[in-house]
Amino acid sequence: MFAMIQAAGWPVWFLLVASVVGMTLIVERSLYLRSARVLPPTLLNEAIEVSRAGYVDDEVIDQLEQNSPLGQVLAAGMRHLAAPREAMQLAIEEAGRVAAHRLQRYLTTLGTVATLAPLLGLFGTVIGMIELFGAQDVGGADPLRVAHGISVALYNTAFGLAIAIPALLFHRHFHALVNGFVIEMERQAQHFSATAGARN
Repeated sequence: MFAMIQAAGWPVWFLLVASVVGMTLIVERSLYLRSARVLPPTLLNEAIEVSRAGYVDDEVIDQLEQNSPLGQVLAAGMRHLAAPREAMQLAIEEAGRVAAHRLQRYLTTLGTVATLAPLLGLFGTVIGMIELFGAQDVGGADPLRVAHGISVALYNTAFGLAIAIPALLFHRHFHALVNGFVIEMERQAQHFSATAGARN
């Protein structure tokens, strides 16, 4: 592996940084964007039961808010149980926008890695071609310099694509996942508003 990096020349270091950033973001988002973590399956029913039983206080709301992104949305509604339905729904919508923003965190950076990696690979390819043409002189071409120029060009192209393809796949996967989570959070929040706040 180290021999391949050496053969790719100095432009590959930019690609290595991009690969580390991309892999870190993919692992972090994979751990964060788990359905059980974002939308705990029993949380809605528990929040409705607590609200109906009248056990709502600041400690309960704070625990709910720290539970998950869905908990943040439901906690906003729980804070407005005594308010008119419209006020509760506005609070839920605002909390939903904040939760959606947090779910989308780092996705722009991952998309940037997916877009930038092929360009960095192309940059390395150009550097390799420059070295390749620089190997030509009046006495002919230096075979070692020609081989080095070709290896720089090809390795950087390959590394750029190898980084961009998974980054793009995960970027689109995470976007679809977040969109699904947001829709489900909206559905559960509306159910909470209609059920727990039915007396309003």
